[in-house]
Amino acid sequence: MPLSEADTAQPKLPLPLAGMRVLDVSQVMAGPFCCMLLGDLGADVIKVEPPEGGDQTRRAMGFKLKGDDSLGFLNMNRNKRSITLDLKSPEGRAVFYKLAETADVIVENYRPGVMKKLGIDYPTIKAINPKIIYASISGFGQTGPWADRPGFDLIAQAAAGVMSITGHPGGAPAKSGVPVTDIGCSLFAVYAILSAYIGRQASGQGQYIDASLFEAGLAFAIWDISEFWGTGRIPQRIGTGNRMAAPYQAVSCADGYFVFGANNDRLWLRLCEAIARPDLPNNPAYKTNADRLANREALITDLETTFAQAGKEEWVERLLAVGIPAGPINDYSEALNNPHVEARHAVMEIDHPVEGRVRNIGFPVKLGGTPQQVRRHPPRLGEHNAEIFAELGIAPEQAMAAAGLAK
Repeated sequence: MPLSEADTAQPKLPLPLAGMRVLDVSQVMAGPFCCMLLGDLGADVIKVEPPEGGDQTRRAMGFKLKGDDSLGFLNMNRNKRSITLDLKSPEGRAVFYKLAETADVIVENYRPGVMKKLGIDYPTIKAINPKIIYASISGFGQTGPWADRPGFDLIAQAAAGVMSITGHPGGAPAKSGVPVTDIGCSLFAVYAILSAYIGRQASGQGQYIDASLFEAGLAFAIWDISEFWGTGRIPQRIGTGNRMAAPYQAVSCADGYFVFGANNDRLWLRLCEAIARPDLPNNPAYKTNADRLANREALITDLETTFAQAGKEEWVERLLAVGIPAGPINDYSEALNNPHVEARHAVMEIDHPVEGRVRNIGFPVKLGGTPQQVRRHPPRLGEHNAEIFAELGIAPEQAMAAAGLAK
């Protein structure tokens, strides 16, 4: 969908991160998404890619349209410039050092030890630029007995306990449908980078940031871990239910499923009235939240006998009308194609030199005084080589060798 006039208007003030330079030495998801968020806020993000194919997400992962780059890549790399550097060569490293002198932030998400082998680790770069903020994103962090393990969202979800509580009782463990540790780690890294950037204004010093998918998974589990610490019981899979209150989950009805939450006594009484079940409040098994939680399975079965009498749209409207949180379970077609998405500009179209008009997820937060813009399309591999080499004053012959293009 086209952006509104407010979205496309020039901001009244510079974007908040205008003037920040970020070197994105990362691939796939956690690092690139982190850097895209910084780029959306105005940072000059230079994506440093290997000359042999670039970020592996370009080719190996996701669906494609007209060109070689996948939709996954296009969705995580807007507002960046791309340069190819052979970091295994002296020429490539020399150019990277020049870039590092001009940078505020470096983000990398290779396995611990790779940056040191390449000669572009934090101690090396800090000696060149003491003000650098250097963020390493990995599966399990840079220290500890699991540090060398591969950093995949699936593995992190499993190790952090997320999969142990995802799924239905008696069923197999399930991965969260979205990559919660990848995206969660990206968000934590952005918050750490911005904190370090603000702190540097006072101290004049940069610092090292160590972010991991594993710890993002643990951080997201604060609600469930509190049950374990409070009771000593290991949390189990409870489907769409809630550990602290009931009813609060998905339920079946005449034409599918919907979700609602009557997770306190006030909402519980409203629910009973809205669905014309005056017998429920007086049932001793459902008297208090603790009772309803202890008898959750019987409660849901009881409620579903009533919900079977009408469809999900009718129930959602009826519950919302009396102030009970409720909503449909949308598939992605329904989630992306509805009036609220349009009103919030949660999906937008951007121009791309190969793909033409291509859809992107919109900016997830809105800044009133400095509205974000797509200033740059997701870059083609090495699209900005000549531009960036010229900015650094590097001769064409040296540039070709550094970019891994010398014959």
